[in-house]
Amino acid sequence: MTDSALLSPPPYTGRFAPSPTGPLHFGSLLAALASYLDARAHDGRWLLRIENLDPPREDPDAADSILRTLEHYGFCYDGPVRYQSERHDAYQAILQQLIDQQQAFPCQCSRKQLNGHPHRGNCHCPAAKDIAWRFLSPAEGEFCFDDSLQGRWCEAFADIGDFVLKRRDGPWSYQLAVIADDIDQGVTHVVRGIDLIDSSARQALLYQALGQPLPHWTHIPVALEHNGQKLSKQNLARPLDNADASQTLYAALTWLRQQPPPTLQGAPAHELLSWAVNHWQQAPLRGLQALPAADAFCRS
Repeated sequence: MTDSALLSPPPYTGRFAPSPTGPLHFGSLLAALASYLDARAHDGRWLLRIENLDPPREDPDAADSILRTLEHYGFCYDGPVRYQSERHDAYQAILQQLIDQQQAFPCQCSRKQLNGHPHRGNCHCPAAKDIAWRFLSPAEGEFCFDDSLQGRWCEAFADIGDFVLKRRDGPWSYQLAVIADDIDQGVTHVVRGIDLIDSSARQALLYQALGQPLPHWTHIPVALEHNGQKLSKQNLARPLDNADASQTLYAALTWLRQQPPPTLQGAPAHELLSWAVNHWQQAPLRGLQALPAADAFCRS
């Protein structure tokens, strides 16, 4: 292997990782579309991961619905779909590594005991059952990174606290499962909504504890309902209509400020995506944190 090969960056790998708590909506489409375009514009891979780690919150039909919707909208993912529910052993191995490094500890604190405050080393316990596992965060300092769209972003460790890795009632935390799979799948670029930007510092701490390089983060603005709430399944956002894939995809490209030409209105989804990959630009979204969604995508 040549020196230049050793110094060359890893190939671009991006991903879309929805939770199967309901059908995709316009906000979901924006995240999928931005991550897809960024990956393909860099000749990279685009992976699909279903984050199904919380069965009580999941819709049993949602995973299949998500796959069908992505197909209708012309998205082609690389490799097999990954399901987090099949990855418990991998998550346990990472938790054990953190325990062995004395960077994870058991905790029996309830939310009531914490009273809405971050956990900051105030509730260690020797118990082996009925416990959560927490990451031991630094007490002082802050984590800063340069987001491709949002610029310099910092969060104080005191505001993060000792965050949960595995919940007291059993499920793995979002933070641990996400970094475990991103590392395992070689994800180099994460494009997602700005509503998840506060997870970046927690995930960075885990990457660093595991001796892994950080991904490149890009946080796109969120789409808003008329009342200022973000479009989300929790806020009863309208599901995507597969019959209107072309029209909705054109609207999504317009919302992302990609300026698709009027001649592409009504074009097949694959044609729209091909144009968008060749013309993808992040710059029009720089510094934006939220934009209103069109009436057609807001709840009635």
